[in-house]
Amino acid sequence: MKQETYAVTTLDALLEKIENRTFTVGIVGLGYVGLPLMWTFHEKKMPVLGFDIDSDKVDAINAGRSYIKHLGDPMMQKLSGSDICDATTDFSRIPEADAILLCVPTPLNEHREPDMTYVEGTVRTIAPHLRRDQLVILESTTWPGTTEELIIPLLEQISGLSADSDFFVAYSPEREDPGNANFNTAKIPKVVGGHGEDALRLSRALYDTAIVQTVPVSDTRTAEAVKLTENIFRSVNIALVNELKVVFHAMGIDVHEVLDAAATKPFGFMKFTPGPGLGGHCIPIDPFYLTWKARQYEQNTRFIELAGEVNTDMPRYVLRRTIEALNAHKKSVNGSRILLVGLAYKPDVDDDRESPTYKLMDFYKEMGAEVSYYDPFVPVIKPSREHGHWAGTASVAWDRDTISGFDAVVISTNHSEVDYDQLAVWTECVIDTRNAMNGREGIREGQVWKS
Repeated sequence: MKQETYAVTTLDALLEKIENRTFTVGIVGLGYVGLPLMWTFHEKKMPVLGFDIDSDKVDAINAGRSYIKHLGDPMMQKLSGSDICDATTDFSRIPEADAILLCVPTPLNEHREPDMTYVEGTVRTIAPHLRRDQLVILESTTWPGTTEELIIPLLEQISGLSADSDFFVAYSPEREDPGNANFNTAKIPKVVGGHGEDALRLSRALYDTAIVQTVPVSDTRTAEAVKLTENIFRSVNIALVNELKVVFHAMGIDVHEVLDAAATKPFGFMKFTPGPGLGGHCIPIDPFYLTWKARQYEQNTRFIELAGEVNTDMPRYVLRRTIEALNAHKKSVNGSRILLVGLAYKPDVDDDRESPTYKLMDFYKEMGAEVSYYDPFVPVIKPSREHGHWAGTASVAWDRDTISGFDAVVISTNHSEVDYDQLAVWTECVIDTRNAMNGREGIREGQVWKS
C-alpha cells in the first residue's frame, strides 16, 4: 500500500548541504561516464559514493587501479586514498546518498530498438532503498519521455513514494568524449531538465559545484531531446562526408584535401571527417532512439534513417576497396592474411564499443581471410554480447617480422602511438580509412589505397 506522502520542505537544507560540501553524490554505473563524474565531484570536495554490479571495477577503484586507459592510475590512487570517496556493490547503501546519478548503458536490441534493460534493472535495484528528499538524475542517453514515462512510475510504484512530494527527479545527459584532452567532464556545460522547478533548482546547484556551466531547459523531455539532437547532428554530417568520400573517389578527387580546404572558410562550414563506419556508445545508437519514438507519433525520420544507412554501409565500402587493393597485388581476400590496425572506435582510447573494426574483421573472415588486429590500447578482446566470437583474441606484436607477414594492412583507427612511417616500410599493401598515411615518406606507387 502506498504510504502517506508529504510535501518536500527540506529544499533549503539540501541546498545548504551542497554549498557546505556535505551533500553525498551517489553514482550508479562506474564506466566511461560514471567514473569521470565521480572524479569530477571528488575534485570539488564533494563526498561521492559509487555503485556498480561489477565487483572488479569496485575493487579497482578502492585499490587505486585504472581500468580505463585515458583516466590513468594517478587519478585512481587519489580516489582510493580519499576519505570522501568510496565504491561498493552493496545497493543497500543507497540511502547514504543525497543524490543518485544513473549512468548505465542504453544499447539497441537486435531489432535496432531501444534496449532499456540496464536502466529498468537499475531503477528496480535502487527503488526499494529510496528515501524521502533524495534526488534521482538519469544521465543515460534515451528517448524523449523516458524520465516521465518510465523512471518516475517505476520509482513510485516500488518505493511507495511520490516524485511530486517526496523525492526529486531530473534528467541531465552525459556529454563525455573519452580521450579528449581539451574537454573533460568539468569543462563540458551540463544540460539539465527537472521534474518541477524544485528538482531543477536542486540539480543545477549540484552540478554548479563541479561543472563549468549548467544549461537549464524547461523539462526532462526537452533535456532528453537535446542529447539526441547533438548526436544526430554528428551522425548526419558524418554520413554526408562518408558519401562524399565515395563520390569524390570515383572522380579521382581526394576528399580529405577537399575537406581541409573547405575548413578554411571562417563561417558556414564545420569540418567532419570520413571513416570506416561509426563506433562508440553514442552516434551509432542514439539516432535510432528518436526514430523509434517518432513512430509512436506517426512521424517519419527519413533524413536520420538515410544517414544511418550510409554510415552502416561504410565497412562494405572498405571491403570493396580491400578487394581492389589485393587484386592489384594479384591476390584474393580468400587465403590472404589481413591485419586491422586499431580496434578501438576512436584514436587513443581503449573503448571498442560498436567499433566498425569488428564488422570488417567479420567480413574478411567470412571471405576466407586469416584476420588479426593490432591495437596498443586493447591487448586482448574481452567477452561481449555482440562480438563474443572474437573474445580472447590478442593483439599481434608490432615488429617488422610480424607486420611484414600480412598481405594487407587496414588502418581502421588512427592511434597516434602507431608508427606509420614504419608501416610504410614494412608492408606492401595498406588500405587507409583514416588518411593516416598521407604525407609519409617512402610511400611507393600502388602501396596505399585510401578508402
